[in-house]
Amino acid sequence: MIFVTGATGLVGSHLIQSLVEKGLSVRAIYRNSIPVFKHADQVNWVKGDLLDVTSLDEAMQGVVQVYHCAAIVSFAPKQAATMLQANIEGTANVVNACIQHTINKLVYVSSVAALGRIREDGAVNETMNWTPETSNSMYGKSKYLAEMEVWRGMGEGLNVAIVNPVIILGAGDWNKGSSEIFKSAYDEFPWYTKGVSGFVDVLDVIDAMQLLMQSDVQGQRYIISGANKPYQEIFARIATAFNKRPPHKKVTPLLAAIVWRLEAFKGMITGKAPLLTKETAATAQAVVHFDNTKFLNAFPAFKYISIDETISRVAATLKELHQLK
Repeated sequence: MIFVTGATGLVGSHLIQSLVEKGLSVRAIYRNSIPVFKHADQVNWVKGDLLDVTSLDEAMQGVVQVYHCAAIVSFAPKQAATMLQANIEGTANVVNACIQHTINKLVYVSSVAALGRIREDGAVNETMNWTPETSNSMYGKSKYLAEMEVWRGMGEGLNVAIVNPVIILGAGDWNKGSSEIFKSAYDEFPWYTKGVSGFVDVLDVIDAMQLLMQSDVQGQRYIISGANKPYQEIFARIATAFNKRPPHKKVTPLLAAIVWRLEAFKGMITGKAPLLTKETAATAQAVVHFDNTKFLNAFPAFKYISIDETISRVAATLKELHQLK
């Protein structure tokens, strides 16, 4: 039995579909209602929460492998405390349950945010860690501290491996998470920045996770990144795939600083999460490259899907899903 957390998320849902298609038995937690996606009816669903150690203990009965994909991703200041608790305490609970049930291996989905993304003096690699100076993101801090819980588990005898994906491209809920990139392009969002980041296909992420699970690798973490690309190029390619106008208005650092302050003020009045925060404004402007060679050296047969192929596939899937023309 394989246990997967974060089943409703982009990575978790795609991972479960892949595992089920391989004929493997999968168990997952749901909080309110069982999610709907391909092969979800073949999953052993357990009602619970990662912050509820009793339900987590029950879910782990008979499990031999664990993929921990669950996390809250937010850059809104009001959600910081909730995110920190869910990402750190939730991971600690998963690690403790893995140790208690003598799990064979835990593969944890972290993020390059845990490495400190604001580094313009060189490529980011696996030797780096989050610090206040190298990342403006509370999300990055939460993932870094969650990783510390995983390493603690390793110190207590747990077999672990960590993946640190860059921005993940895939067909998920395009009203939240990285899939929002596609909705923004479809809605002809006009603004672009000169920032650069890494991008990767969700299918590559879940393939890398499964390779790590089946390998002898332990106590290592790997950046999973298909290519380093400008945000402008990615948005333009997605817009083209939807036959929409690409971004055409440049966001300067000064304009971004003004907008995030206005959004913060508007959020204080309306109570809604701001569309742009100080954190996301800084990240969008940063020129950051990610070094993906460690994973490719460990698994030389692994090949990343091209970004063009990813965008074409995801756009076509979203068109069908949302009945778009």
